[in-house]
Amino acid sequence: MCTCAEDLLCSVLDCCKQATCFCAVSSIVAGKVMPVDREYTVQKALFSAGFPVPQPLLYCSDAEIIGTEFYVMEHAEGRIFRDMRLPGVSAAERTALYVCAAETLAKLHSIDLATLGLVGYGKGAGYCKRQVLTWTKQYKASAHKEIPAMDQLSDWLMKNLPLNDSDISLVHGDFRIDNLIFHPTETRVVAVLDWELSTTGHPLADLGYFLMPSYWPSEISVISTMGGVTGFPSVKDLISVYCHCRGIPPSIPELNFFVALSFFKLAAIAQGVYARSLLGNASAPNAAEFGESVEPLAKVGLDVACRSVSLTHSQQLASLQLSSSHAAVLLPDLFLLYRHNGTYIFCSAFNEHASKYTIQSNCCLFQEVFDYYTKHEHSPQRWVTPPIIEDLKVKARAAGLWNLFLPAVSGLSQLDYAHIAEETGCCVFAPDVFNCQAPDTGNMEVLHMFGSEEQKRVWLEPLLRGDIKSCFCMTEPDVASSDATNMECSLEKDGDHYIITGRKWWSSGKCVCVCMVFPCFRHGQHSMILVPMDMPGVKRIRPLTVFGQDDAVHGGHLEIAFENVRVPASNIILGEGRGFEIAQGRLGPGRLHHCMRAVGLAETALQLLCQRAAKRQAFGKKLYQHEVVAHWIAECRISIEQTRLLTLSAAHALDTQGNKVARKQIAMIKVAAGRMACKVVDCSIQVHGGAGLSSDFPLAHMYSYARSLRLADGPDEVHLSSIAGMELRDQLKRARARL
Repeated sequence: MCTCAEDLLCSVLDCCKQATCFCAVSSIVAGKVMPVDREYTVQKALFSAGFPVPQPLLYCSDAEIIGTEFYVMEHAEGRIFRDMRLPGVSAAERTALYVCAAETLAKLHSIDLATLGLVGYGKGAGYCKRQVLTWTKQYKASAHKEIPAMDQLSDWLMKNLPLNDSDISLVHGDFRIDNLIFHPTETRVVAVLDWELSTTGHPLADLGYFLMPSYWPSEISVISTMGGVTGFPSVKDLISVYCHCRGIPPSIPELNFFVALSFFKLAAIAQGVYARSLLGNASAPNAAEFGESVEPLAKVGLDVACRSVSLTHSQQLASLQLSSSHAAVLLPDLFLLYRHNGTYIFCSAFNEHASKYTIQSNCCLFQEVFDYYTKHEHSPQRWVTPPIIEDLKVKARAAGLWNLFLPAVSGLSQLDYAHIAEETGCCVFAPDVFNCQAPDTGNMEVLHMFGSEEQKRVWLEPLLRGDIKSCFCMTEPDVASSDATNMECSLEKDGDHYIITGRKWWSSGKCVCVCMVFPCFRHGQHSMILVPMDMPGVKRIRPLTVFGQDDAVHGGHLEIAFENVRVPASNIILGEGRGFEIAQGRLGPGRLHHCMRAVGLAETALQLLCQRAAKRQAFGKKLYQHEVVAHWIAECRISIEQTRLLTLSAAHALDTQGNKVARKQIAMIKVAAGRMACKVVDCSIQVHGGAGLSSDFPLAHMYSYARSLRLADGPDEVHLSSIAGMELRDQLKRARARL
């Protein structure tokens, strides 16, 4: 507390010079002057606990300074949405912002009061009864006429007080979307404002108040409703998020009481605003309109009072998928919503098959796509994307679930996107649905980071729209391509063109329209150049097979010959001899995505293993009852968790320290993920027996992908050598530092 006026003014002036602070002064709530020292006290405690509030800097009780007591807090940069419909954002982001708010509320209610030092902050137990009495008194004091619905709602609330009214936590008292500051670009809360109604009481009162927009009647003109707004999560979805974050069961039989109480409270406030307008001292310009909203609000409260808004246990299982690293919540329009470190990211597979298919637990949709390729095994149609995938693409793009891998487009970090990559790895074609498939992702990153404006216009923009496909040509059939200096494909300057001669293979992608190559200069430097696939001299030699399969579902892998192909000099990326520099920028995120997709693939394989082990019987008992199978299950789970955490650590390093510093961690995950995926899929195949080798299950296809991952983007042995070299360097550096 500041006691010296001169020191206080100096502090305020310093804050104003930095333009980082703002002041809070005494406010009037429900006709009472609310001292700001309570706000200062609670914000100081929350800030110390790491909860997102502006940092309170100083408090002054001397009213002579500016005419009232006040406190100064740090400015929080971000977005404030005054309209709860969140106009101007996509449906997917709207969902994410609301769910993020629900999680923030759960975080508030999970903080121990003793830890905050706020045990005596409020009156504690009996909060619900006090709230009903307080707002009933407030309403009756300002009522200008009888409103039976208000009296009925007040009576119902008093007769249906929760049995657990002794549950106590810190309560915000006015938790709604416009009292939150969101990050300028990310979907996370950076600050919660307006703590003048905060106290200690029942936490579900805040949740009920937050859920009110889902019930607001359209006839209340002074309050915006959610009618016709897409991407607004359902009550059950928000309850699922809140309860999961608090670690409590999602069945809340008394939540209808708290929602009804919130409507009663809001109706009483509206009545008070209208009463002040009659006296001529209301601050709201439309205060006279609030009188029309009191009865409709009360009627909605009565309607809510008579129904349950909780989740049953079966609904919980249907709508909540949990893993050790993240939560996935089923929503009406978004198939899965992912959360990490307060940032929400999304993935979707919404379609007519949703009732029978989830990426994590079912292969129905996969089987439909696989059947398509089997049906067209000897037809050119095999190289055409199945209609069902094209339909999903249209829906994903319309929902804004497009190009999520590219931070500049999605606003997601590599750590954020890692969770999406894991889930899409559970289904072989899922990345393609969201335009997040390799090698297009890496090629788009290259063009985004290093391409000229013309290259971006001609190539990047169509790739981002999903209009064209690309391939990446690096590996050559006649040399050991694990050592890039062996490459023989030549590039010669000829006026304002380059001439490319050589042969490449394993150019992943469908009927490619863009080709990335690493040509060689005579001085041993490498370059990267764009080659339209319809150029004269570009010849598709053959589609390659992986374990005998042409891998059409991934677009196949081609061997391509470049016979004196002339391309404009403007097609070279960044400049001559910059190929390795570009490659290092490309391969970090690409390897990360591969590894997280491998984690998702392994999760599916383990799930199939467990299902088979629980159903099949051999030698008088279920397969899982055999110790060797039980040990396989345990070891697979351990390996998956280890790889996931290692990969997320690499993603964090990539985000915070850059590609160069994260090289060792990326190399480690590249080795670990491929080995882990091979092991898990192999165990699953073994448990399935002969069926695991057949096309009846996706395991054979999954194994070919997992095994090829140990060669793609560099074989394990190259990465192991790099890891050893970097580890020795780091150890020697530490040893020198200790001397």
